[in-house]
Amino acid sequence: MQERSSVGDLAEQLRRELDRYSPGGKLPSSRALVERFRVSPVTVSRALAQLAAEGLVVTRPGAGAFRARPRPTAAVAGDTSWQEVTLSADGAADLVPRSVDASGVLVSLAAPPPGVVEFNGGYLHPSLQPERAMAAALSRAGRRPGAWGRPPTEGLPELREWFARGIGGAITAAEVLITSGGQSALTTALRALAPPGAPVLVESPTYPGMLAIARAAGLRPVPVPVDTDGVKPALLTDAFRATGARVFVCQPLFQNPTGAVLAPDRRAEVLRIAREAGAFVIEDDFVRRLVHESAGPLPRPLAADDPDGVVVHVCSLTKATSPSFRVSALAAHGPVLERLRAIQIVDTFFVPRPLQEAALELVGSPAWPRHLRAISAELKARRDTMTSALRLDLPELSLPHIPSGGYHLWLRLPDGTDEAALTAAALRAGVAITPGRPYFSAEPPAGHVRLSFAAVAGTGEIAEGVRRLRRACDEVL
Repeated sequence: MQERSSVGDLAEQLRRELDRYSPGGKLPSSRALVERFRVSPVTVSRALAQLAAEGLVVTRPGAGAFRARPRPTAAVAGDTSWQEVTLSADGAADLVPRSVDASGVLVSLAAPPPGVVEFNGGYLHPSLQPERAMAAALSRAGRRPGAWGRPPTEGLPELREWFARGIGGAITAAEVLITSGGQSALTTALRALAPPGAPVLVESPTYPGMLAIARAAGLRPVPVPVDTDGVKPALLTDAFRATGARVFVCQPLFQNPTGAVLAPDRRAEVLRIAREAGAFVIEDDFVRRLVHESAGPLPRPLAADDPDGVVVHVCSLTKATSPSFRVSALAAHGPVLERLRAIQIVDTFFVPRPLQEAALELVGSPAWPRHLRAISAELKARRDTMTSALRLDLPELSLPHIPSGGYHLWLRLPDGTDEAALTAAALRAGVAITPGRPYFSAEPPAGHVRLSFAAVAGTGEIAEGVRRLRRACDEVL
């Protein structure tokens, strides 16, 4: 973190001094900058690379860095208004408009302004990420023989085997495809299993990114309510019967956003109901590696108890590592595997081999189990801190379930609360929260907010964020 700050500070200082040099003029040498600013050569190199990326300097190997010449005046923008007609006409005949709404996803991807407590994040804070282990793994991977060659389209055999062992049951390496992140895997699965215009059953509430995928593919998300024990089997049966759907998407473990775990007696029921409907279950096992310390043994993936090919399993390394470590897996039995494979190849060819090699290096290193133990303890401490602070400072917000895994809490707002107004008031108070509306594919039963405890710096920031949220609630409630 200190190195990143030094790079930014040096880049800003050099940016301010560029007017001292005429266009094409040479900047001081790297050695001179190292001595003047008392930073490392790496910091100088990265700062100059940042300015080069901004088009402010030009670097020439062996010659140094030079102030860039002014860019030519931009051409007058053309008239693109014709696109509105074309894009609208293109979807006029669709049974379900294939609109792309990324707003629900961007909530957890967009960085809040400086000084704002990030309760809306969807990934681990940099202090929780295994940055050194990932850097070492990437370095070792780059030196592996053939590391920069073309990988098998299905993925490296050793990595497929590692994922297969983690899923368990009868899943073999031959039934695993390596994909580029969970979002990509879900997109492939939905495209493979449902034609445009078809209904797809989803948990309610559920992950907004999956709803966005479904709608962009022209599918009709149909909600099936969940409670603290997961999806309700009787309502799942009714939904299959009423819609004729052939796909159900679920998160049986630490469901997003409720944190629910599918109860043992419901697991077999869900598989039976789907099998009798002739339907697939897409199992999004997205945070199995973010279990909290002292949670006890976890249930196996649904795919491990499915000999009949009902389950298409999705799992990923991203949530437990970094948003940029986009390595995941799709697993399935039977003929559907070939369709999944074909769509994956057409869409992306393959996951870059260096990243697959780095994943193998990471999960095979002693640093990997140490990292998982560390985040298990830290996430529990953060969850407990947030839970205690909410009960003390915001007792009017209902917390129906405290999860034993994952990275967030799901809170029900008092009846009549305006989610949008509360979200805006929270941001003014210096805390970013996630409104509940994007998690529902139909009308929500009440107002909700989701609060993440993984994207902040520590427990002190959690306590401060809750205090700020108290001020926002005083303004709105």
